[in-house]
Amino acid sequence: MNDAVLIEEFLDMLSVERGASQNTIAAYRRDLSDATVFFKGGLQNADQRTLTSYLSHLRERQVAPSTSARRLSSLRQFFLFLLSEKHRSDNPTTELEMPRLKPALPKILSEEDVDALFEQAQAEADASIALGPMRQLLLLELLYASGMRASELVSLPRRAVSADRPYAIIRGKGNKERMVPIGEAARRVLGRYLKRLGKNPAPFLFPSRGKSGHLSRIALFQMLKALAGRAQLDPATISPHVLRHAFATHLLAHGADLRSVQEMLGHADLSTTQIYTHVLDARLKALVEEKHPLAGKS
Repeated sequence: MNDAVLIEEFLDMLSVERGASQNTIAAYRRDLSDATVFFKGGLQNADQRTLTSYLSHLRERQVAPSTSARRLSSLRQFFLFLLSEKHRSDNPTTELEMPRLKPALPKILSEEDVDALFEQAQAEADASIALGPMRQLLLLELLYASGMRASELVSLPRRAVSADRPYAIIRGKGNKERMVPIGEAARRVLGRYLKRLGKNPAPFLFPSRGKSGHLSRIALFQMLKALAGRAQLDPATISPHVLRHAFATHLLAHGADLRSVQEMLGHADLSTTQIYTHVLDARLKALVEEKHPLAGKS
């Protein structure tokens, strides 16, 4: 049985047994087709040594490490399929090392972009007596003041915050509680919002008629993107998670220590928080390369 037939059987298995999408199947087909060109029709008989040669070939072609890693993942799944279907008695990919990937740096907003969001939200809240614009402003204030996750924010119990208390009590991942700061500006907006909310019996700060009883994450995403558009910012660059990144990066840029930021974000491991120091390093490097008097000169 030749490689082409085996690959089609493998792709049929992905579609029927695993419910893989057409995009996923197309990606596997591209990866495996590239490998068959290198192995000249003998992919099914490849061993660890020849597969290592293929990975070296990808490096010589300067294929991105992320692409090489995806292709190796496709090969692993293919050889697992051959093993399970008794087309092979071994899996030659088990000892192959995945190409090392640089951690993707999180997207962040500049402080000027954050200011533009706040100016737009504040103007809309001042121009209306309706609850919606004030809720929008409070959501923005709490996201940027505390670095909460979207799921933590929308499900925030009403009792977790108070206009008289400089912190909120958050129940995050693993059902762990933590305290996050709530600045004076956010508390002022909270006080105004609670007055407009009135004696709503719902236990959540942002009640909704939906099944969960509180605002959905999707509604929060949509609200922020619409606000960004009205603030003349690219909506594709705005999300609750981007504001969480901005909270952490701006704190570090203004001298906050890494451990404190770790606690506020609710990260179990300090290495997760350290990604924001890499963001700052990358921004400083770009700034020097762009603005330094000797930039671009040999």
